[in-house]
Amino acid sequence: MPGDCHYLEGNTSAQRRINRIQELLTQIGLEPERVRMFNLSAAMARQFTEMAAEMTEQIRALGPSPLRKQKVEG
Repeated sequence: MPGDCHYLEGNTSAQRRINRIQELLTQIGLEPERVRMFNLSAAMARQFTEMAAEMTEQIRALGPSPLRKQKVEG
């Protein structure tokens, strides 16, 4: 959980990095929702699968990255 990490401040440091990545994504025209962080313990397998499914659906709804080159048909 936030602030309660085996690696002392690892999860709070990771959250700061996620926030910065979201800012950078916004600056280059991508949705910041493409990157998220979830705080879970090792005993929260059910919540992990739920969050992974939620994140997968969110990314699918956003669609492919507009920065990705389109395949040329030919």
